[in-house]
Amino acid sequence: MSGVTPALSDDVAASRLQLPPGPWTTVLDALCDRFPAIDRTTWVDRFARGRVLDVDGQPLAATAPYRTGAEIRYFREVVDELRIPFTETVLHVDAHLVVADKPHFLPVAPAGAYVRETLLGRLVRRLGNPDLVPLHRIDRLTAGLVLFSASRDSRARYQALFRERCIDKEYLAVAPPLPALAFPLVRCSRLERGEPFFRMREVAGEANSETWLDVVERGEHAWRYRLRPVSGRKHQLRVHMAALGAPILNDALYPELRDATADDHARPLQLLAHALAFDDPLDGRRREFRSALALADQGFTR
Repeated sequence: MSGVTPALSDDVAASRLQLPPGPWTTVLDALCDRFPAIDRTTWVDRFARGRVLDVDGQPLAATAPYRTGAEIRYFREVVDELRIPFTETVLHVDAHLVVADKPHFLPVAPAGAYVRETLLGRLVRRLGNPDLVPLHRIDRLTAGLVLFSASRDSRARYQALFRERCIDKEYLAVAPPLPALAFPLVRCSRLERGEPFFRMREVAGEANSETWLDVVERGEHAWRYRLRPVSGRKHQLRVHMAALGAPILNDALYPELRDATADDHARPLQLLAHALAFDDPLDGRRREFRSALALADQGFTR
């Protein structure tokens, strides 16, 4: 389309936002409310520099009227963003799917202090496809497989696989031994947001999370576990392991929040998104992907 602003700026993909129902008169008002950490003057400056766009990639004015349901795009900006000194690996690329191995410490998508240093941003720059969208997320501190939609035409069909729980997901974790428990076992519990806001906790009530667990290898001080989440709650695997009495090695959030001012790259969280399998919704064939990454070797025996 002639005259359309590209969905990339400085090789960073624009974030998308579908405007929810609300009392706002302008898009500017809505953005100021949604992102209170960014002051109004900064948003006005972003509008003036063409950093807020409509669905067609056209720059919006700061006076643009608010329309519920409209999609906008905006470019996140972080001053002095830290470089993540680890590299992702692309395992598969076709017209519809991209599969990548994410290293520890790298976020999947822009959030907080990360814009360029994300798996999404790196893949957009590497593959030259601004239409890439992650089909699911894993924690920044977790390593392993992430699937991306590469085409708008087929995106909804792949998203349905996750929504309808038609994807087999397998994780590996290294954690303390649990000799008193019989494996395999299933952990079901109700997870809700805890304190601080970025932590989750188990509470009384009807279960909304479920994880299947088994032991792969045993060592004197740690075991390697296979985890299969049936549901996909935030931090589910980390909370369930900690609740069983075996918090994942190097977990700074569970069971207790540790005081940490910066990432310790020498002590990554020992959790890996190891395998994904599903029947392709486009042609019905079985698709299976495995991570090439590995967790710490603790001298295990089978």
